[in-house]
Amino acid sequence: MDLGLSGKVAVVTGASKGIGLAVCRALVAEGAKVVAGSRTGSAELEQLVSEQSVMSVLVDLGDPQGPDRLVDQAGAFGGLDILVNNVGAAAIRKDGFLALTDEQWQATLNLNFFAALRATRAAIPRMLERGGGNVVTIGSVNAFLPDPGVIDYSAAKAAVWNLSKSLSKEFGPRNLRFNSISPGPVETELWMGEHGVAQTFAAEHGVDFETAKAQAAASQGGFSTGRFTTPSEVADLAVILASNRAGNVNGSDFMIDGGLVKTL
Repeated sequence: MDLGLSGKVAVVTGASKGIGLAVCRALVAEGAKVVAGSRTGSAELEQLVSEQSVMSVLVDLGDPQGPDRLVDQAGAFGGLDILVNNVGAAAIRKDGFLALTDEQWQATLNLNFFAALRATRAAIPRMLERGGGNVVTIGSVNAFLPDPGVIDYSAAKAAVWNLSKSLSKEFGPRNLRFNSISPGPVETELWMGEHGVAQTFAAEHGVDFETAKAQAAASQGGFSTGRFTTPSEVADLAVILASNRAGNVNGSDFMIDGGLVKTL
């Protein structure tokens, strides 16, 4: 299926690894030009830059000016058609809600909510200049499954979904679409890394990594598929939503969680 993305210009945040890197690869495979924003870059991203129409921009998206500086780089490719808000991070709050400080709340909201808000605010005028565009924001299943272990992250992701829905109502008549994706646990550093959720769980409960991973997959009723989602699966969904093949899909959220959420 031709998604009609050849020659389109996209900005991707949190692009150096995991879902963001997979989105960059998927967009490039469809012929898009990509401005890839990340704080430190990565060898994998640099390889993509050397082979394809990708510009790597080192930027701190937690800086209030960072998202606008990143989005502005799309001008090097002639404009902006697509924004994929992916940057985010979660910290495990082992000591509970009462131990969480204002500073910790602010840091979580800044990266997981305000970075997307600021990037979107910068992108909208540029997309309107092109006559339309698509914003896809990577949320989290925690917007639907609030968890005290990631209480601030859960709240931030619920806000991201709400913002996307509101913007779809305001700008839908002007040919802009806003949709979000809510992944369940994905095989990224957030879950699988040295300081990720699975390793943290393993250390706390005195089990090995594979046992922790299996127990995470079985938690809250478990995945119907029996496995974690891969970054490329999230990326494939993001790219479809970023294309006009999803032309009348606006203000929607799509869970990709392996059947983790059992409610209607």
